[in-house]
Amino acid sequence: MNGTAETSPAASSVGLRAAVARCIADLQQSLTHHRGVMAAAEAERVALVGQLRDWDRTAATAGPSGARAMEAMRARLAAAEQRAYDAGAAAEDCERALADLTDIREEPGESGVQQRQVGSRELFQIVEEERMRIARDMHDGPAQLLANLVLKAEIVERVLDLDRTTAMAELADFKAIVRVALDETRKLIFDLRPMTLDDLGLVPTLRKFIVDFEQQSGIQGRLNVVGAERRLPREMEGVLFRIVQEAMTNARKHSGATTIDVTVMVGPQRVVASVRDNGRGFDVAAMEARAERTHHLGLVSMRERAGLGNGVLDITSVPGHGTQVRVSIDHDGEGV
Repeated sequence: MNGTAETSPAASSVGLRAAVARCIADLQQSLTHHRGVMAAAEAERVALVGQLRDWDRTAATAGPSGARAMEAMRARLAAAEQRAYDAGAAAEDCERALADLTDIREEPGESGVQQRQVGSRELFQIVEEERMRIARDMHDGPAQLLANLVLKAEIVERVLDLDRTTAMAELADFKAIVRVALDETRKLIFDLRPMTLDDLGLVPTLRKFIVDFEQQSGIQGRLNVVGAERRLPREMEGVLFRIVQEAMTNARKHSGATTIDVTVMVGPQRVVASVRDNGRGFDVAAMEARAERTHHLGLVSMRERAGLGNGVLDITSVPGHGTQVRVSIDHDGEGV
């Protein structure tokens, strides 16, 4: 024997699948981001086109200041179109890479082709649903607020020399809209990838999320940490956070719960996160069967994420007695 450990083909295959899974997760996040940028740029473009059309009607009486304002709007329009084009191209690259990676995600076998086809459909359903949600949130939130800011700025320009009191009132509204737009943008950034997850880790991010969740939903949230609080591998923290987030979101939408308890148990080689609500509960077997037929994206998303992290997801529920979602992931004890 030469003393060098040899890697078996099976181990190499497992390592390859894990690497592919991590790449898929990163590409999904990038795709969501690029689609969000594209939606925001498109919303800004539509708003600017409408404003330019209105300015064209009064161009003869607008004077030099009106001409300058139109030129500035045209510049913003060109920039928005370029952002939309760049984000669309980047999203297409992500989609192509996701398609290629999904094709090699499963080892060939008797049912390998069928598994890849089902996995691809579910994966792209999740990506498409997330893309639509982010685009809708961007359009209804920051994009609309930014369009209102442009209109407010134009009003201030027009009345600044004529009526200082009105101008000051408009400026106060302007600042209020900026604050709301900033809050909405921060919320979307948190949904895409919480900065605290990379900077501080899983538990601090869950604390912040539960506080915000309680304020927005009115459902009391509690976080219990068992074991020594410490940093975990980056991919594991992302998987655990997203599953907890999805489980709490599902409880808010469907359970009628008034309290949600989140427990994180950190062991030397295993981390377990559970989400328990006191809602109406449901028949798990029936829901799982329905999810297979309808590709219910909440359940599919949690199971996909648990699978990407080599974890095990369990859902237990009794009608009238609440629901518990539990995910368990083994690790080597090393953090980020």
